[in-house]
Amino acid sequence: MSSNKTISEIIDFNPKRPIKKGEIKPFLEMAALPVDSRDVSELGEREFKGGGAKFKNGDTLFARITPCLENGKIAKVSCLDKDEHGHGSTEFIVMSAKEPEYDEDYVYYLTRHSDFRAYAQSRMEGTSGRQRVAWQSLAEFEFDYPDRELRKEAGKFLKEIDDKIALNNKTSQTLEQIAQALFKSWFVDFDPVKAKIETLAQGGSAADAELAAMSAISAKTLDELHGLKANNSEAFNKLAQTAALFPAAMQDSELGEIPEGWEVKQLSEICQVINGRAYKNTEFKTEGTPIVRIQNLSNGGKTVYSDLELPPEKYIDREDFIYAWSATFGPHIWRGPKSIYHYHIWKMEVDESVISRYFLYLSMFRKTEAMKNAGTGSIFTHLTKKIMESQHVLIGDHAINKKFSDIIVPIFDQISSLKNESTHLADIRDALLPKLLTGDGLTSEVANV
Repeated sequence: MSSNKTISEIIDFNPKRPIKKGEIKPFLEMAALPVDSRDVSELGEREFKGGGAKFKNGDTLFARITPCLENGKIAKVSCLDKDEHGHGSTEFIVMSAKEPEYDEDYVYYLTRHSDFRAYAQSRMEGTSGRQRVAWQSLAEFEFDYPDRELRKEAGKFLKEIDDKIALNNKTSQTLEQIAQALFKSWFVDFDPVKAKIETLAQGGSAADAELAAMSAISAKTLDELHGLKANNSEAFNKLAQTAALFPAAMQDSELGEIPEGWEVKQLSEICQVINGRAYKNTEFKTEGTPIVRIQNLSNGGKTVYSDLELPPEKYIDREDFIYAWSATFGPHIWRGPKSIYHYHIWKMEVDESVISRYFLYLSMFRKTEAMKNAGTGSIFTHLTKKIMESQHVLIGDHAINKKFSDIIVPIFDQISSLKNESTHLADIRDALLPKLLTGDGLTSEVANV
């Protein structure tokens, strides 16, 4: 881009921050920087030893080393306490707006501009695999940015989109936590069953035991339940129907004591575990069908593509249950487009006449930490298909399973809907970003969204 304006006129690069050597301060690793989203995923603490990036809220962190730069690892810091300063990887370039009121958000979105990223890549130096760009090179980038009022408006509008995406992500996390808590209560801690057993052991009646189970299910007190009953509440009747599904006794099993009438199955009895396909780097394309790799499931990783025609079992669709079995492993519900999945990922085809994929997802989520101890590998821990297929899964009777599905499927549907909305908003943001940053048609573009 040809312009007489260099971005160093509005940006301070690697500004000084008051952190003393030896202080324990918030710390960001490179892994915490997201790809193609704004906010960092986690914040740790570490002693400041005198080197690395130093930053405060409002600063933009830009990964300067390959492949993180090419992948788009960029974040706007907002996770620190007020007036706090943090430090991080030596591979961050810190960019701070000289006039934060106008440019704090504008600077972040400027670093996401395709021209800026292409420029940064073109100025990288060093040996293959360890190339970096210097901040002095980035400071020379020329961009025809508008006056500061338009810069403020552009940053504000783009920020509002990302704020909505962030809210959707937070809501999704809360919804999943609700599903996880319900699963733990019913299928790990057996709260309704144990409430019945304890009440009967203390001499309570069968009716008392049902009320105790209802209390365990709803987190309502007995007085609150009596109030619902007195009002002939539909909520009371539904709770009573759910409580009646739980037994009032336990039995022995391979997993220890479990509710009477429930059973334990090996995962291989209820789920087919299918490996993805191994790829060579020479097979990666710039367009075609996306290939889902482990790094695409978390916080990083450039999307690569394939033009190969593969059997149906080598593809995953939206809402499929998959499991990453190498390095950073664990269960995922896929919410992207139809894709090919890499060899280090299993597609978990669940027999949904027995249990739902979401039930098994929640079950395997809880087993993942324990399975790490059974993994192999000297550098990266990985699981074998045999380990996965031999996992024991506790399954309630048909009525309990149906009731649980009736509750959690709408929760996961809502999570999927929020993800779809966020994807749509991100597409709008990325389409508008180049025009908004130049101030071109800012008023009309904003008005039409």
